[in-house]
Amino acid sequence: MAKDAAGSEPARQRPNRGRKPARQDPVYGAIDLGTNNCRMLLARRTRGGFRVVDAYSRIVRLGEGITASGELSEAAMDRAVEALGVCADRIKRRNVTKLRAIATEACRQAKNGEVFLERVKSETGLDMEIIGPEEEARLAVQGSLDLLDESMDAAVVVDIGGGSTELCWVDLAEWRNRGGYESGGRPPLRGWSSMPLGVVTLSERFPEPKNADDAGRAEWYGQMKAFARKHLKPPKGARRLRPVFESGRAHMVGTSGTVTSVAGVHLNLTRYMRDKVDGMWMTSEEAHIACQRLATQDRAGRAREGCIGHDRADLVLAGCAIYEAVMEAWPTERVRVGDRGLREGMLLNLMRPKRRRGRRGAGKRSDAASPQSEKRDGHEQG
Repeated sequence: MAKDAAGSEPARQRPNRGRKPARQDPVYGAIDLGTNNCRMLLARRTRGGFRVVDAYSRIVRLGEGITASGELSEAAMDRAVEALGVCADRIKRRNVTKLRAIATEACRQAKNGEVFLERVKSETGLDMEIIGPEEEARLAVQGSLDLLDESMDAAVVVDIGGGSTELCWVDLAEWRNRGGYESGGRPPLRGWSSMPLGVVTLSERFPEPKNADDAGRAEWYGQMKAFARKHLKPPKGARRLRPVFESGRAHMVGTSGTVTSVAGVHLNLTRYMRDKVDGMWMTSEEAHIACQRLATQDRAGRAREGCIGHDRADLVLAGCAIYEAVMEAWPTERVRVGDRGLREGMLLNLMRPKRRRGRRGAGKRSDAASPQSEKRDGHEQG
């Protein structure tokens, strides 16, 4: 999310298709502590989704330096605890009744990740859990279900984070047969993959050369793309969808700050506008052109872009390199841009009504909505 990364949270709101919620309706909360950002979303359920009542985002760079040290630094942990303290205060003020708080790649990778979360619990009262890359990938899909084009036969959902990048391959043809989005069921996943490269980790591995000319900058950017390409290892289930992509019956969904930033650059926005970006379609060619536009600029030039700014200027090209590598490996004509992600997926799961088992299995979830069926459909990274 472009302005999330710059520390300014745009109003986040899923389509409100239902009644206006009453004041006594419960408030649900989701916190996503990533390698670069700490994000929170509080919302009330509506008939067709949810209505946001509070949102917060701050750059904390929790994974700063982790590539070299293997640990979270004291300064990074201090920044994260401060941001999480703000989240805890807002959660208490909004009287949140159900909350899920997760940590991702930085805490997965750090030797002191569990110790850090014990400190978070002691100082903020927040009970956080470290989730695995498979769940992270699935939450990204869950948070962007209404971005999937059911007229197509497949999609790849890409979430470029600070420390890792998750990809999920979705069988839209089968989902369509099961009733699609309106059925309330989750789409079958034919594969998922996670690579330990994100905007922070890749930029730390390939520091930007100082005073580089155009040729030097192009060489540096090309090295990042080649490195990202080597780490793209689609699982067997995804490879079976290759003919669908080759026949033009698939599209991409991008849910990360990189993708929204690139979309804002494509639109020539002077400041980030979520209502212009979230849900928009771009051609892959337009996405490549916007990435190359950024790649030809130095840091100062990128900082002058309205949807990049100083806080993201040093990270956005690593994200672009990953983005372009994925688009080249899994070419589609169109990309759907989503200003949403793990928090939305968590909220929807928290709000999902529990279904009681009836006689002879009546009332069970349909196969499309069943966690067990998702487990069968997904395959680990090959």
